[in-house]
Amino acid sequence: MTVRRRCTVLLLLAAAGIRASADPVPTAPPGDNLNLRFADGIVAIVEQKVITVDDVRREIQPLIAQLQRDARNEADFNQKLEQLQDSVIQQLIDKVLIIKEFRKHKEGDDEKKIPESYIDDRVAEVLNDQFDNDRSKFLAYLRSRGETMKDFRKDQEEEIIYHYMREQQQKLESIVSPVRIEQFYKENKDQFYQEDSVHLRLIQLSRANGDTDDALKAKAGTILGRFHSGEKFDDLAKEFSEDTKRTKGGDWGWMSRTNLKPEFADPLFVLKKGDTTDPILTPDGCFVLFVEDRKYAGIQPLDQVREQIEHILNTQITQASTEHWLERLRRNGYVKHF
Repeated sequence: MTVRRRCTVLLLLAAAGIRASADPVPTAPPGDNLNLRFADGIVAIVEQKVITVDDVRREIQPLIAQLQRDARNEADFNQKLEQLQDSVIQQLIDKVLIIKEFRKHKEGDDEKKIPESYIDDRVAEVLNDQFDNDRSKFLAYLRSRGETMKDFRKDQEEEIIYHYMREQQQKLESIVSPVRIEQFYKENKDQFYQEDSVHLRLIQLSRANGDTDDALKAKAGTILGRFHSGEKFDDLAKEFSEDTKRTKGGDWGWMSRTNLKPEFADPLFVLKKGDTTDPILTPDGCFVLFVEDRKYAGIQPLDQVREQIEHILNTQITQASTEHWLERLRRNGYVKHF
């Protein structure tokens, strides 16, 4: 029995870039202690599958550079590396158990399978993205790993199954009741404090050679005159501004007081929505700031954060549900750690 009725989900997963197992096996990164932790090269046996040190390294290698940047010192790096190794090992174990769950079927039912066309599409994607459609390079890569095309297709099928099953599990979100949302808001109001902020648009007039303060102020005054006569500030910014946001009507988005220099923040934050500053002179030129919208400091009301809270609670529910699901798979599966 195939799962063609769920083809849209699977194709989306494939199109979203399911990580191919076509990365070469890396050499051990500096500080890698996997050979010491697992002297015989075997990390775990899950059902009938052996998880090796090289399997773990292949998953970890793309994350090493970021780990090195985040680590405060060598000891911190080694601690983070071992935590990452443990996490990856658990993920590899869970992957085998999840694939087993997909293939499980009742007596008399056909085994579930991924349609061959999905695997064909995935192999073609890998060939295009990672080997520039050079089949000879692709086959050479397989030979370097001692794999056949059949092995590679099986790997891709399992990748699709794994991500599909995780996606299905994450969809099992519960509807969060209004009462629970209100309770979360009351218990976590500090999370919804917002600073005084302004949705800022601006016009910058750069100081050319010989431009005096009076000349810049006069040009800014002309622009402000057109604004007060009814022209839109964003249209004027597109016409006159010399900053990087000119094409967007001088739109700099939401800015808090701490995002701005005092010479800009002080006159800006006394304004109301729809107001402009007087021309502000600096050594670089002249600026006119416009308040597109305002948010005042304080706890945001529930209506403004209801969707945010619902997302937080749904994420918590999904994570708990997924963890319970994985715990059940782990209890019912065969796992031997080394």
